[in-house]
Amino acid sequence: MSLDNCHIIVFAKAPVSGRVKTRLIPFLGPSAAAALYRKLVLHTLSIAVKAEVGPVDLWCSPSARDFFFTHCAGKFQVSLFNQPEGDLGGRMAHAFQETLKEASQALLIGTDCPALSPDELREAAKILKGGADGVIIPTEDGGYVLIGLRRYSPELFESISWGTESVLRETRERFRRLGWSWHELPVQWDVDRPEDLERLKLHLQKMSGI
Repeated sequence: MSLDNCHIIVFAKAPVSGRVKTRLIPFLGPSAAAALYRKLVLHTLSIAVKAEVGPVDLWCSPSARDFFFTHCAGKFQVSLFNQPEGDLGGRMAHAFQETLKEASQALLIGTDCPALSPDELREAAKILKGGADGVIIPTEDGGYVLIGLRRYSPELFESISWGTESVLRETRERFRRLGWSWHELPVQWDVDRPEDLERLKLHLQKMSGI
């Protein structure tokens, strides 16, 4: 199955103890938080590949040369790219700019949403193929777990208050300002706060085979 050259961009960090899932470290400890993050990355790559909407590109921080990322490339047959320096918005803008030079559409996801499914990725790709300029899967905390585009503008990512409850609202305002059409799929939840851990337990069994 291929949907008009749609790439899936996955943003991930190397699962280094003490440097990932820092808000969960007081509750899990640094090693367990890093292990959880590693599992979330593997799960995300698994669903991205299963969606079969097009090539999967893993954008890595701090370096694609990290052993974990080379392991992912071999396991899932994904391409590796280095995230550039800068804030999240600048890094996302760069990834879209580069990807849309060769792809007609791109979906960008992080690794914090274990409930995200291949069907939702396929639906997002179909929305872009149908003519929408953008597609978003919002989160309950005011952000989003997926943004997809078939056009590029850095304005979508500049001066956004990343990590706050205003991210989605600000992004909608940018779409309106650009005069672009976009569609939103049903709200999802992500794993970022201690209260998300109970919810995550319901999904651990699905992820246990990775």
